[in-house]
Amino acid sequence: MRHMNGFERFWGHLRTVTRHRHKVIAHCAKAGILWQGLRHDLSKYSPTEFFQGVRYFDGTHSPTEDERRTEGYSLAWMHHKGRNRHHWEYWTDYSIEQQAYIAMPMPKRYLAEMLCDRVAASKIYKGAAYTDASPLEYLLHGKIRDCMHPDTQATLERFLTLLRDEGEDAMFAALRRWVRE
Repeated sequence: MRHMNGFERFWGHLRTVTRHRHKVIAHCAKAGILWQGLRHDLSKYSPTEFFQGVRYFDGTHSPTEDERRTEGYSLAWMHHKGRNRHHWEYWTDYSIEQQAYIAMPMPKRYLAEMLCDRVAASKIYKGAAYTDASPLEYLLHGKIRDCMHPDTQATLERFLTLLRDEGEDAMFAALRRWVRE
């Protein structure tokens, strides 16, 4: 990819974040959690997240990956995960019994939003190469799932497998029913 100037990175990042949010809003509407979709990722427009995103934007993957490679951590990600309940990392707490931070099970509505987020992110970053298997493949190839609460991981895999095997309509219908239960 060619080198981008600051103007191109600014508008590219703004466009990518906004396109992603619009896809998540549409997916949340299909899942029966429209209000969450409307509030999804608003922190990405905050200075802490937005300008780090601009600095590391190249249009092919999340800027937080390059921020981590360069800085050794991602300030934008730490800000984001602490304010957005649709990330499993938000649901970690200190366990007195284990004397360590551990993942807690996610409430249904936030796990549903996480599913909408992951599908939308796969569509944005994979573009024409996206298939209904893409979000599950991304999850299964990442080590991060080993850190999630087992219930969160199992539910996420169940719905993403349904997406892969039966398509979006089937997954969103099942997700809507599950959230209402």
